[in-house]
Amino acid sequence: MFSHVMIGTNDVAKAKAFYDSLLGTLDVAPGYVDDGRRIFYRTASGVLGVSKPIDGEAATFANGGTIGFACSSTDQVDAWHAAGVAAGGVTCEDPPGVRAGGMGKMYLAYLRDPDGNKLCAMHRLPA
Repeated sequence: MFSHVMIGTNDVAKAKAFYDSLLGTLDVAPGYVDDGRRIFYRTASGVLGVSKPIDGEAATFANGGTIGFACSSTDQVDAWHAAGVAAGGVTCEDPPGVRAGGMGKMYLAYLRDPDGNKLCAMHRLPA
């Protein structure tokens, strides 16, 4: 459905260090900085871009927005969360764990990146 997701940052170097560490737990290669203001993480399933805003204004996060990353196991979710916290992210919502809802049981972890963007790691559990 999506070709890419682009989020804003106010500090490209800090964002690159954070996302390189975080996405490394998902076997994503370090990001490519194309012009000193944008970082791209390319995978077979899509692209994540992290960029200083083109309009020169400060980057802000989306209130109510969340970017979710698919994980292959609960261990990978936990590694993602630990790497994010170690790289300057902040845990938000409940600690990593099982949540049940209308879409079944999932193992989830939530973080805010250094710019305040809300991120989620998810592993769907068997029914």
